[in-house]
Amino acid sequence: MTSDKLYNRIGQFLEDHRLVPDPAHYAFVHAILTQPNSSLAKAAAELIDGGVRLHQDDIQRLGGPAAGQRPMTREEPVAPSEPPPRDHLVDPAETRTDALAEQTQGHVEALSAMIRTIHADTSAFSANLERSAAEIRRGEPIGLATLAKLTGEMLERIHDSERRLEKATAEADALREKLVEARASARRDPLTGLANRLAFNESIGQCFQAPQSCCLALCDVDRFKRINDQHGHAVGDRVLNAIGQILSEEGHGHLVCRHGGEEFAILMTGVTMAQAHKLIDRAREAVREKRLRVRETGESIGEVTFSAGLTGFRPDDTHETVFARADALLYRAKNEGRNRICRD
Repeated sequence: MTSDKLYNRIGQFLEDHRLVPDPAHYAFVHAILTQPNSSLAKAAAELIDGGVRLHQDDIQRLGGPAAGQRPMTREEPVAPSEPPPRDHLVDPAETRTDALAEQTQGHVEALSAMIRTIHADTSAFSANLERSAAEIRRGEPIGLATLAKLTGEMLERIHDSERRLEKATAEADALREKLVEARASARRDPLTGLANRLAFNESIGQCFQAPQSCCLALCDVDRFKRINDQHGHAVGDRVLNAIGQILSEEGHGHLVCRHGGEEFAILMTGVTMAQAHKLIDRAREAVREKRLRVRETGESIGEVTFSAGLTGFRPDDTHETVFARADALLYRAKNEGRNRICRD
């Protein structure tokens, strides 16, 4: 691909997805166009399949080469597009985890090669000793210098292997720590620090085996697009972070996660429906009463609220049925005027 052609393709991609041509976006698009077989490019292709426009949240989840700088999209209103299927959203730590897996595989292969070398050295030394012993049994003259040389060479190889094994052990320990960190990061939303959809999916499965009663609440920020359109996505992110903190404080002891976009999910274990409703309503009031302002200008954002759908787990429920029921209750709360909770 010529430089001019690549430049034009990057520009067209940025225009199609309404992305500002800043260095972060340029680097991201350059990476997926020049390395079409990479995990990043494949994840991006799957996400935009069917004409879906990339949003800044999607780019952050994909974790491109400029993941340290969160890309910004244009702030002018755009025509709504069909949201991508939930299964297509990629966790932001997935790319890093894949890299660590490859690094671990390489470390295992290096260890295997080292062990084969040690085995070969030991076998060679054993063969030389047996040959010397046979010469002694036959009465053939053999000098101490020969035995000392063989022993010295083997000792040097042993010491070298010990140094290499010590280094490999230290690398393995470092890798183990990175993998533990990556596993935790893969289950954490990078914006709010809350649990993410992966953690939610793992935890909701455990609820079906829990002896106590469980409830699920889906909370969605009301008219969040207005906040983004009027104040920008950076302000919208701060609003999400503030709401996430309130939900985390009010839902202490329960799993509070950012399920995606402006939607939060709360899994409550060992509570009755009345207790769960009280918890969510307390959080709803705390959000409504919080007075948020634009940090740079002091401008008031206005009243921020969320709507929620609350349901309890039933004996015949599955992940899909309990989530669909909470989702339907959430939409009912939206249709009935927002800033309210609808429950079973």
